[in-house]
Amino acid sequence: MAEVGTIRPQVQTHPAAEVIRATQVAQAGNGICYAALGETAVSASELERMVLTIPRPIAAALDKKAYYFVPLTVSEGDETLIADRYDVALSDKAVCHRNYTAGDAQCIFISTRLMDDKFSVAFELYINVGHAFVERAGVSQAFSDLAWRQVQEKARGETSLDAHEFRKLATGGGVGAEKAKNDYFAAAFSDAIAVYMLSLCLDVDYYELREREYPLLAPQALAERVRKIHELFPPNPGFEFNIFYRRRTQT
Repeated sequence: MAEVGTIRPQVQTHPAAEVIRATQVAQAGNGICYAALGETAVSASELERMVLTIPRPIAAALDKKAYYFVPLTVSEGDETLIADRYDVALSDKAVCHRNYTAGDAQCIFISTRLMDDKFSVAFELYINVGHAFVERAGVSQAFSDLAWRQVQEKARGETSLDAHEFRKLATGGGVGAEKAKNDYFAAAFSDAIAVYMLSLCLDVDYYELREREYPLLAPQALAERVRKIHELFPPNPGFEFNIFYRRRTQT
């Protein structure tokens, strides 16, 4: 009986520290530091636009961070390894992103080849940026008031699994409800920031945001949240924000 062979990686990996030393980092016009390495399948102009989309007030809170767009980021225990091209064997161990601390800076490696298209790559970047911004700057009171009003009005769905779970805990009235409420505000705020930036970078259809794990926030409620983010963080020059509604066709 023939033995089933093990698929072995055909691509050499490099420690994250080595990649950081060898890769030149660029600084976008909004102050964000970023770099690209290897066969990312995303063009330099597309990456530049993704990064430039981040509004300056948000970018200002992300000092000492650098974003590295790489084909695959592989997690081997505590070690972070980078592959400069896609490999099937390595993809099983790869992660969408990995935060790596280098001195007093944080380097975020984003695996572009684990995702289907630039929509997914951009969203991964903006989700990471949204969380990092909220960790440093906190949550807008105006946004919290809006989100909680929607909860009280029983708006259907949420913007992420975290927001969905924290909302259930916050409205349950049990022990820890107040902490869950604050966690909910943080999750919902970072989600809305991510969706807003994605809509500045690309044309986004509401249905592209849906996930299986939770019902997506209703269109009107989501639009209201994203408009609030637009008020707080106007787009950089060259970017525009619009929300369009499709008319139902009559049969």
